[in-house]
Amino acid sequence: MAAHKPPAPSRPSLRERKKLKTRTAIRKAAYRLAAEQGWEAATVERIAAAAEVSPSTVVRYFPVKEDILLTDEQDELLVDRLRARPAGEDPLDSLRAVVLDAVTSALATEPEETRLRARLMVEIPAVRARLTETTAETGRLLSGAVAERTGRSPDDLEVRVFTAAVLGALREATVHWAEHGRGDDLVALLDRTVDTLKTGLTPRPPRPARP
Repeated sequence: MAAHKPPAPSRPSLRERKKLKTRTAIRKAAYRLAAEQGWEAATVERIAAAAEVSPSTVVRYFPVKEDILLTDEQDELLVDRLRARPAGEDPLDSLRAVVLDAVTSALATEPEETRLRARLMVEIPAVRARLTETTAETGRLLSGAVAERTGRSPDDLEVRVFTAAVLGALREATVHWAEHGRGDDLVALLDRTVDTLKTGLTPRPPRPARP
């Protein structure tokens, strides 16, 4: 059976394009300052000056400063791509595909930003805490698409638990990657994480006793 394809998105209006341009400028300025001077030095005032906007504009677009690092326009794309996955596909495999595609794209187009964001997740408690909140928000969005694909309600306990578990596991894999120097293949780690969810955790055989 062919996958359901969402309608092609309409061209953004001039206002929407201007808003996206402003958000992008703020985000790039914040990353640049964080890389050069550290996250604590990347104050709203400095980010605003570097992005050539007012501090109130930064706050209007990003009421929580950490969201400059942790939020983008990808959540809605993830929902659309999840809805477009083949009908009847295992929900875990569907989430694996859309998340791994998104991470692969981020590593290809913004490798330094992706690595910096992961490092700050480990080093800055406020970023780590906000990551947990934004992951939950993404989970609520994706729950709708998961529910549609499984004939359930988005508020079903099973849907909420499943989506939260998958995204929480992928978040922990990203933190593990950052804690270990970001030298491994992140996409491979995320793929391995989904395999662990699928197969469960099996005990390792005991090491032979030394003679």
